[in-house]
Amino acid sequence: MSRTLRRSPLPGVAVLLLAAVCGLAAATFATPAAASTVPSPSPAPAAVADGDTGLSIADAVILGIVEGLTEYLPVSSTGHLLLATEALGLTDTEAEKAAVDAYVIVIQFGAIVAVVVLYRRRVWGMLRGIAGRDPAGRRLAVALIASVVPAVIIGVLGERLLKDHLFHLWPITVAWLAGGLVILVVARHDVRAGHDSNAGDRLEDLTVRRAVVVGLLQCVAMWPGVSRSLVTILGGRLVGLSTQAAVEYSFLLGLVTLTGASLYETVKEGGAIVATLGSAAPAVGMVAAFVAAALSIKWMVGYLGRHTLAVFGWYRIGLAAVVVALLVTRVV
Repeated sequence: MSRTLRRSPLPGVAVLLLAAVCGLAAATFATPAAASTVPSPSPAPAAVADGDTGLSIADAVILGIVEGLTEYLPVSSTGHLLLATEALGLTDTEAEKAAVDAYVIVIQFGAIVAVVVLYRRRVWGMLRGIAGRDPAGRRLAVALIASVVPAVIIGVLGERLLKDHLFHLWPITVAWLAGGLVILVVARHDVRAGHDSNAGDRLEDLTVRRAVVVGLLQCVAMWPGVSRSLVTILGGRLVGLSTQAAVEYSFLLGLVTLTGASLYETVKEGGAIVATLGSAAPAVGMVAAFVAAALSIKWMVGYLGRHTLAVFGWYRIGLAAVVVALLVTRVV
């Protein structure tokens, strides 16, 4: 059974995921309003005192927890953060939106540190590998770099286009629904095939060519609501990794991807972040994100060792239904 899964793991899932997302992309980018919109530069936030930030400590904690809990689960942290900021009323003015955008960049470091702490042996092995002292660690580091390259290219070239067209609740909601349906298809496949979470290749068996495939699929997750974790886990499964290995690779790939993206945005918007947030809110938010991410990762690893991904599919579909109702009734 494991041989069959390794040779042809979920061949239709990638097609279904790409078809759903690409179909929505065509519909969104084809709208006249979207085609004619010219993005205006974000206003520079007013400087504030250290204790008088653009966010309250309570809001900082809430957003930190949302970031930490959802960053590594296949439910889309970006989508949840955008929904949370809308629900908390933090995007009513341009100044508030600028403060929230800066804050969301900062708190990712809490989730990054959680992976470094929990997978410190893997991280240390990769560092040793880069120094030429651990061949297995070097192979894993090279695989991660190969997976990151497509996202770097597409992210840099399409950043403005993605933010202008996709960072809104309607596209996010449809992505939640599409991803939920894909997860249920995968879960049904696993139940029928009697799939074991350890059936498949180990992380050490991942080649550069297969890592590039995972990296290309990761680019689909630039659409908020799709979920980077979802596509990288399914991507790992698609190239023959076991579920457990795919989940671990998703965490490690998130460590590299998030670090790069956060450093890039921090360098670009560092002055605005400091002027807007001071130091108290970012510190509290990063701690909250760290704790929540660590708990989320440990729970997910244990859960997927005994269950399929189905719970995340039903959650995404239910969340999409709730958000549609809120949008239709203009609550958000």
